[in-house]
Amino acid sequence: MWTQVMDGLRVLKDGKYLDGTFGRGGHARGVLDRLGPAGRLLLMDKDPEAIATAAELFGSDARVAVRRGSFADLGNWSETAEGLDGVLFDLGVSSPQLDVAERGFSFRADGPLDMRMDPDSGESAAQWLARASEREIADVLWIYGEEKLSRRIARTILARRSEEPLTRTAQLAELISGCVPRGDGKIHPATRSFQAIRIFINRELEDLEKGLAAAHERLKPGGRLAVISFHSLEDRIVKRFIAAHAKAPPGNRRMPVAAEFTASLLDIGGAQRAFDEEISRNPRSRSAVLRVAEKVQETAA
Repeated sequence: MWTQVMDGLRVLKDGKYLDGTFGRGGHARGVLDRLGPAGRLLLMDKDPEAIATAAELFGSDARVAVRRGSFADLGNWSETAEGLDGVLFDLGVSSPQLDVAERGFSFRADGPLDMRMDPDSGESAAQWLARASEREIADVLWIYGEEKLSRRIARTILARRSEEPLTRTAQLAELISGCVPRGDGKIHPATRSFQAIRIFINRELEDLEKGLAAAHERLKPGGRLAVISFHSLEDRIVKRFIAAHAKAPPGNRRMPVAAEFTASLLDIGGAQRAFDEEISRNPRSRSAVLRVAEKVQETAA
């Protein structure tokens, strides 16, 4: 959604922008091309490979600063202290992460069952599945993947791990396929479970909530927040966050009069989808949703 993102961010030549999910730099290049000599671009990512790419592509540009870490901690970066004119989050797993079997994100190619965006931090998926209880596993599959057969899958995982450790993506995909009917065949039976485990392992929804709050705090009046999400759990959080800061909650005549609401965001355009041309080139963009909001001067409603 490159064109929509660039339009949404409305890049100022002398502005300061933060790309909290560098990936492989497509959006970053678009922002940098629009910045003048006095502009500034801050790049963040959890993934060390993404950070290495950022340093290689843009490290020699004096307008660019690079930091490895989660966008949840953007407020702790001194570069953001004076305020930002725009913030971009492109959520979920990147195409390079999915396409490299050794990262353990995909069930389509066998690899280590890892799934960490930052391979130097926290537990891998294999380590968690080796110790988690049946209820914990079932809850994760249901809450983060909306998998209706979460309990059956969890029971099967515990039974299988008593015989052999689950250490490969192919093992887990085969196990889940044996539990879940393929149905109409449009999605692989393991899709929801792999998504759920990945989101849980990387604390993606918790980081999103913290990152949205940090971006809201650091944006200058007139600054833009642009967020691309790829499933309903993410989009729901973004939608509710923008709405909570853009419009007063509905009144309730049975409740005491609420404090006067002060809007601090303006919703720009609602949910936006990828153009047909992009979907034809990149089928993964079919599920992408972009939401844009603008920081406004806080005045009483």
